Amino acid sequence: MTVVIRAYRKSDWQSLCEIHDPARLDEIGYSVGTEAFKTLEQAYVEDGLFDNALDVAEVDSKAVGFIAYSPCEITWLYVSPDHYRKGIGRALLQHALQNTSGNVTLEVLEGNFPALTLYESAGFEFKERVEGKLSGNEDVPAVGLILQLNASPVHSA
Repeated sequence: MTVVIRAYRKSDWQSLCEIHDPARLDEIGYSVGTEAFKTLEQAYVEDGLFDNALDVAEVDSKAVGFIAYSPCEITWLYVSPDHYRKGIGRALLQHALQNTSGNVTLEVLEGNFPALTLYESAGFEFKERVEGKLSGNEDVPAVGLILQLNASPVHSA
């Protein structure tokens, strides 16, 4: 299986929704509960999907995952449930880390063990536990874990 990672195109929007929505249900199912679910269409503006770089992973010319990041933060990483545990998330993370610098941070919901395992295997370390409300759904209490990858000459995931 060959994974191609490229910049987001407007024509990817429907695919991103089809990736995000079921993956987000899994993510919040591990943590705050699925009653807090919002579709990508409902959340993307408030949660800043297009604020920084946005790249898409393809397999056989079909979008199967995406990642958004700034030079020092990973802000979104979702993989289609049909492609879990096939190296797509790791490939996206490695791609983003090749385009970041300094100490890179990210936040993961407490209880999201699949994501936490991926990030820790890439060298991210726990820095802080933050209690608050779920971004984009302020009625839902949530706990986030801030992880950081310390600067090194070359990031490798």
